[in-house]
Amino acid sequence: MSDASAATLTDAVDWPLAARAGGLLAPAGPTAQRDELREHVEALRASAHRAVPHVADVTRMTFAEGAGPARVLVVDRAGWVRANARSMQGLLEHVAPPGRGSDDPVAAVVGGLEIGGTLAMLSTKVLGQLDPFGDEATLLLVAPNVLRVQQQLRLDADDFRLWVCLHEQTHALQFGAAPWLVDHLRSRVGDLLREVTATATAVGEGSPLARTRAAADLVRRFVRQPAGTPLAERLLTPSQREQMAQVAAVMSLLEGHADVMMDVVGPKVVPSVRAIRKAFDARRSSPRGTDLVLRKVLGMDAKIAQYVDGAAFVRGVRRRAGSTALNVVWEGPEHLPTPREISDPAAWLRRVHG
Repeated sequence: MSDASAATLTDAVDWPLAARAGGLLAPAGPTAQRDELREHVEALRASAHRAVPHVADVTRMTFAEGAGPARVLVVDRAGWVRANARSMQGLLEHVAPPGRGSDDPVAAVVGGLEIGGTLAMLSTKVLGQLDPFGDEATLLLVAPNVLRVQQQLRLDADDFRLWVCLHEQTHALQFGAAPWLVDHLRSRVGDLLREVTATATAVGEGSPLARTRAAADLVRRFVRQPAGTPLAERLLTPSQREQMAQVAAVMSLLEGHADVMMDVVGPKVVPSVRAIRKAFDARRSSPRGTDLVLRKVLGMDAKIAQYVDGAAFVRGVRRRAGSTALNVVWEGPEHLPTPREISDPAAWLRRVHG
């Protein structure tokens, strides 16, 4: 794919506008005295660095040659929006399929506002995030969100900050131990984008009869899906759903592995870890008010399922064969669990270990 063809699709969104609009729309978050906020930010940054050796210890993983801990940035919600707008644009430039870009400035503005608004909503929910797709892996910690959840759940501040950082630094070690993982995910996302774009093109081009048939096929796929199927999945072909399932399996592994490891450190590292997990899981399983609405609108239930399914896979492998057997998963893409194996750890062990 040429750089020009990728650029035409990125031009369909006004990315600077998305960053600006999302930053302006993102709520500021909880307030406190300036000294308290400064202390919170400094403590978060320190916790991120403290987490690195603990993660290495519990995972029994090491960084590949030439790799190392991620860069740490403590940001507010607007900063998270700007960072993610840049990351989305950069990822699209790597994986966008050939196609016509938009030469309509109004459409680009609408696209920018839509993405900016979505990022603004998400910015209130994310505690931390590893972005592995830039020039260097970057760990983003969203200071107001960590503070808000800690206050709402009445958790020990130092323990909760470290607990969050253990999760994110596990992600950093995953990509640091398996440098091939970034290109693998880019390739999978690119394959899916190319197929989805081809389907959309079939609806918009060709003879009237061809467009009618393509549109009818789209409608049939939509109505035949079981109740509760996410809207995006309803519009996918069987091949596209399979590709999405493969990406979801990898994400389940990443999230579940990090979710397990943040607890495996135990009370010697995070004294109130059991209380934190209990409170956090109760909050996750019983959304209320705007949290419930946002989950439905943004499809966050699927994200939460990734944590649950992936954690069950990781615990199942560790229970049957131990950490050394589990860590083979980071050696190459052929060792990643399939969508079926995520819910059947024994099947993964039979395939990979015999």
